[in-house]
Amino acid sequence: MLIFAAILAIFVYGMIAAMLGTILPDLSERFHLTPTQNGTIAFAQALGLMIASLCVGPLLDTEGDKIGLILGLVFIASALLALPRAGGYGSIVFLLFVLGVGGGIVVTAANALVSGVSEAHRATALNLVNLFFGLGGLATPFISANLFQRKWVRLCYTIAGMTLVSIVIQATTHMPAPAGGSGFVLTQAGPILGHPLLFLLGFFLFLYVSCEVGVWNWLARHLIAQGIPESRALNILSLGFAFGLLLGRVAVSPILIHMSAVLVLLASSVAMAVTTFLMLRTNKAGEAAGLVFLAGLAMAPVFPTTLAITGGAFPRLPGTAIGFVITCGWAGLAVSSRIIGAIAGGDPLRLKKALLLIPASSVLMVGLNVAIWAALR
Repeated sequence: MLIFAAILAIFVYGMIAAMLGTILPDLSERFHLTPTQNGTIAFAQALGLMIASLCVGPLLDTEGDKIGLILGLVFIASALLALPRAGGYGSIVFLLFVLGVGGGIVVTAANALVSGVSEAHRATALNLVNLFFGLGGLATPFISANLFQRKWVRLCYTIAGMTLVSIVIQATTHMPAPAGGSGFVLTQAGPILGHPLLFLLGFFLFLYVSCEVGVWNWLARHLIAQGIPESRALNILSLGFAFGLLLGRVAVSPILIHMSAVLVLLASSVAMAVTTFLMLRTNKAGEAAGLVFLAGLAMAPVFPTTLAITGGAFPRLPGTAIGFVITCGWAGLAVSSRIIGAIAGGDPLRLKKALLLIPASSVLMVGLNVAIWAALR
């Protein structure tokens, strides 16, 4: 039941992670939003993710993962139920911030829960659970394009319903006692938050999330600007990228039983640099679909495997350590979205140039892998 509860929470988070990129074209048309305003909306969501992930770690270590999961899901449900009644740009920014707060709490709590439950095969378990993030990311654009015909209001209410079901499951599932014990105080986190390895892992996830969320939030708009129909672009995002993430995590899980997690991250970083660069150089739907799928495969192990290394390196207060590293990841979301939006300006065709930030960040990740390997040794 613990694993099932974590899977359901991660699935909900996957659905909302893909949501902004899925509904952004319709929101832009309805409210006449510019690419710069789109970037600000994405930044608001990232800010919510950052604040929540950083603050919720000590709460998880003192009060347990259950309270974090329920709290985060309540924020998500509230934002989704209110979004269809948004009156304009300002309210959209606020609701995406609330959605980010909920997502940040949920993803930190769910990964901390799995990290503690499956210590012997932490990386394998986290990759298997996080494949449901890919499944959730696949479901959102697929449902929007093929079942609701771009009726994003129905999409909001559908995901809100899934979130409410997840709240019931979390509330009725017995979960372990807090890792930090009832006597935990913030001063005990000092040695952990000052450790060089934690900063290396945080910077690595900062670069990775810059890449992944750049694809989620901007790929559909880029493909549309290349002349690919919107429904086809959404299916490429769904059946290409999200499906690649899903299959990649299934495939890498048995590999992590026998191979070092750092070597897996190194191979993934190299593959990311190559595939993301090539996918930005094509305007053919078939080629784009194949390359986006390969990019999803390459990215699949990075997020959960990085969290597995973090949980293994800091077992005393895993919620605090994992929350810090995830917060660094959301900082990458905020920075990359702002830069991409600023470079694109008012011309969607300039997105191709802006999205070169993704392969460039992947190249930096390759070098950072060496530093992490040295710190672990």
